[in-house]
Amino acid sequence: MLLSRWGLLSRWGRIAGVAAGVVVGVVVGAGIVTLPGQAQPPVQKKPLIIAHRGASGLRPEHTLTAYELAIEQGADYIEPDLVITKDGVLVARHENEISGTTDVAKRKEFANRRTTKTIDGQEISGWFTEDFTLAELKTLKARERLPNLRPESAKYDGQFAVPTLKEIIDFVKKKSVEKGRTIGIYPETKHPSYFKTIGLPLEKPLVETLKANGWAGKDAPVFIQSFEVNNLKELKTQIGTPLIQLLDASGAPFDLAQKEATKTYKEMTTPQGLAEIATYAVGIGPAKELIIPRGDGNRLGTPTTLVADAHKLGLQVHPWTFRSENVFLPTELRLGERSPDYARRKGDFVKEIRLYLEQGIDGFFTDFPADGVEAQGEKR
Repeated sequence: MLLSRWGLLSRWGRIAGVAAGVVVGVVVGAGIVTLPGQAQPPVQKKPLIIAHRGASGLRPEHTLTAYELAIEQGADYIEPDLVITKDGVLVARHENEISGTTDVAKRKEFANRRTTKTIDGQEISGWFTEDFTLAELKTLKARERLPNLRPESAKYDGQFAVPTLKEIIDFVKKKSVEKGRTIGIYPETKHPSYFKTIGLPLEKPLVETLKANGWAGKDAPVFIQSFEVNNLKELKTQIGTPLIQLLDASGAPFDLAQKEATKTYKEMTTPQGLAEIATYAVGIGPAKELIIPRGDGNRLGTPTTLVADAHKLGLQVHPWTFRSENVFLPTELRLGERSPDYARRKGDFVKEIRLYLEQGIDGFFTDFPADGVEAQGEKR
């Protein structure tokens, strides 16, 4: 959905699907049992709070400061979206096109780097991480991607650098020691097929970095997620960390579209589609509308059976993304009188999270981790 007034754009459409496969896990009581050799996430008592790009509702996303605030607010995992530099270093940005998340457009020395590329079938103009060395990228400063919606966060524009995956891991390990609790990372591989076609595959440096830092086994505090399928299957053969198949509310995985696959993301949510996912992943990360759809007037509809169906196959369910602003909420949870700032005013999104917790989800992505802690009714 495009909301032009606020400059909000949904994830780029993806096309295709996967064939059904073999069930590899079952649910016993309240716990998940997996067969030998299948990676599984760490045991948890309560649904995981996953800081979506850090505390990205309050600080410019994918900065160490956003991650730090998320940890202070009680996040269990922080999520870095991973793209790559010209010299093969993984860095955290929402997309490889960085004009919306850095000050690159104002940097005269990089004016000639502006170009147009086709990414996952969509023509995009701007500046791209793969055209910059890490040293060049480090001269840029992060900025709030949605300044009209989040002006308080925009006040921090120009203060923070773009972090590498290695810097993020070091930072998270340090904070885990300080806090006396294990904090994990939940990296997403962005546009893996595209990066592979230009000779900069994400999988190799990701695996090498995790292994070099001792985070390669099934008990590592790491989930690797992707909207594509084949790179997850490839990663399963290379590393033992838990894998999560992301599912959008529409479209389908781009990589499978190139091979004339026929299943959409929604078809992947069927019992047959989930069984195939269970052959290579420990869980799914569905758009939250796949669990509780929006109906007429943008109101919440009747919950689907997705959570129960996934649990029958031993799959965890981590929906995305819970945000506090009225513009993101169903009509009945929006608060306040109509005014120029109505869209960015905070609605009852704690109630929204609780509605999903009642469905039995195993974790959730949020831009506001403190509210996630409140929704769970606990202190951290």
